[in-house]
Amino acid sequence: MPAVLDRLSALADLTRSRLLLVLERDALTVGELCQVLRLPQSTVSRHLKLLADEGWVSARAEGTSNRYRAALRELDPSARQLWQLVSGEIAQAPAAKQDATRLRSVLAERSTRSREFFATSAGQWDRLRSELFGARAELAALPALLDDGWTVGDLGCGTGQVSASLAPFVRHVVAVDASAPMLGAARKRLEPFRNVEIRRGELEALPLEDASLDAAVLSLALHLAPEPARVLAEAARTLRPGGKLLIVDMMPHERTDFIESMGHLWPGFDAESITSWGRDAGFASIAYHPLPADPAAKGPTLFAAVAVKPRDSDNRTDFPASPLPRRGSP
Repeated sequence: MPAVLDRLSALADLTRSRLLLVLERDALTVGELCQVLRLPQSTVSRHLKLLADEGWVSARAEGTSNRYRAALRELDPSARQLWQLVSGEIAQAPAAKQDATRLRSVLAERSTRSREFFATSAGQWDRLRSELFGARAELAALPALLDDGWTVGDLGCGTGQVSASLAPFVRHVVAVDASAPMLGAARKRLEPFRNVEIRRGELEALPLEDASLDAAVLSLALHLAPEPARVLAEAARTLRPGGKLLIVDMMPHERTDFIESMGHLWPGFDAESITSWGRDAGFASIAYHPLPADPAAKGPTLFAAVAVKPRDSDNRTDFPASPLPRRGSP
């Protein structure tokens, strides 16, 4: 028997065609399908099994139940064309129109349950979300916004935490640090990632070719550099035209213990200093953003600054007309 006739036999029953029409619009559980079609569970389950056996629907386990959806994209072109003909006719049937009305009610009921949950849980949602997914769930996903063809430099990579966050989302990561013990720890952490290259070198003399990076990150490294201005100039050299440098570091603070016990050379940086060094390094623009303080953090408040290297055809600069309020001097 031709394959198209096998497909046709599955759609010959009105109930199965109604089921498929509903599942084309949304994924539903057996219970929800019973509500929409006004049929007993045994009838719905029997027709779903036949449709699944013929490849028209697929199921995904959700706890103790399954959620079904139309698997039309997985079908061959002839089956999809057949469904287009059948669905156009079935959609005009009175029973199918009633199904569509009841489907809207079922989906509205879903929305109501969700709203009721958040109406009673808003005050504790942050805690619940952290318990379920971790406090940094959203932050871990942010590198997905990067272009997956990029080469990104992790400058002052330390133990490789930032590189590990970037590696799943970009083509290549170059991790650079001057400390051999830090690089040893980074190699262990980054061993699972085949697209990460580790190099030893100083921030003021990066072991990178000119214009070899699409983006670069200086995360909690600039305050350890003897010459921050040279670090920014080196970062600019290694970036391609239009490339971006992200600097994350401490805002100005008075924690002398950081300098005395942790080897910090600079007690944070204000917007004026970062902007001035960025201008001298040749960046077209720099935006300086104080970051929200973490109540659990014991260190100074951090900032994020984004510096953009001009494109070959872009000779303009875009700096604040007047410096942002000075929060302290490095």
